[in-house]
Amino acid sequence: MIMLNKIQDSADFIRSQIDFKPQFGIILGTGLGGLVKDMDIEFTLNYDKIPNFPVSTVESHAGRLVFGVLGNKKVLAMQGRFHYYEGYSFQEITFPVRVLKLLGIEKLFVSNACGSVNPEMKTCDLMIIKDHINLLGGNPLRGKNIDELGPRFPDMAEPYDREIIKKAFEIVDHNDFGEIKVHSGVYASVQGPNLETQAEYKYMRIIGADVVGMSTIPEVLVARHMGIPCFAISVITDEGFHDELEEVSVEDVIAAANKSEPYMTKIIKELIAGMY
Repeated sequence: MIMLNKIQDSADFIRSQIDFKPQFGIILGTGLGGLVKDMDIEFTLNYDKIPNFPVSTVESHAGRLVFGVLGNKKVLAMQGRFHYYEGYSFQEITFPVRVLKLLGIEKLFVSNACGSVNPEMKTCDLMIIKDHINLLGGNPLRGKNIDELGPRFPDMAEPYDREIIKKAFEIVDHNDFGEIKVHSGVYASVQGPNLETQAEYKYMRIIGADVVGMSTIPEVLVARHMGIPCFAISVITDEGFHDELEEVSVEDVIAAANKSEPYMTKIIKELIAGMY
């Protein structure tokens, strides 16, 4: 039970730094760390100070836990996440989600930046994830099961909570999002770090994906393993459905994410405010 001990050690260390029991966990993706500006922050803790925690190596990922209040609820936000392409194992990528569970979170909210393979979903649009396709080539639940955290064969009939999705669209219907459209769809996750070829984009569309990214699914698998309801939302930062692809830079991705971030933040903030 070495892994369980490490998870417990990390949780114990965090508790030694702050007396704070979060109701909700939030994972902020590429270019989406600004949600913390809407939080009443009580404490921050850098990943590199926490025993056993991985450290984010990606541009725009601050690499810290942010404790505070959002929508009158206690939340713990991960400002920066981990990816398989950084060289981490799937168990390392999802380690913080295990720790958040021990700290007391009841629901997990996840955001990411992604590319669209659906012509109806354009750059700067938002997509609420209703299902996913794991193309990462691995699974964080592989190996000896930690029975204290969840079952050997967790069910995935509802990886993303339908009731939360319904409430999210009610929020969208009652607010003005301007030119930005909010869709629901299927998220496919690949290893990266390169963006996809035109043939790969076509393949993902054929198998049922609407967007493609490089994260989210490992964290959701582990959260569902532990019985945590999940809500995930993608900011579309580029388009992979054109006959001729345009080159996309990290700066392009971050710029698109920054433009849509206030609307994503509004959805998450109002969802959390309405939770009981």
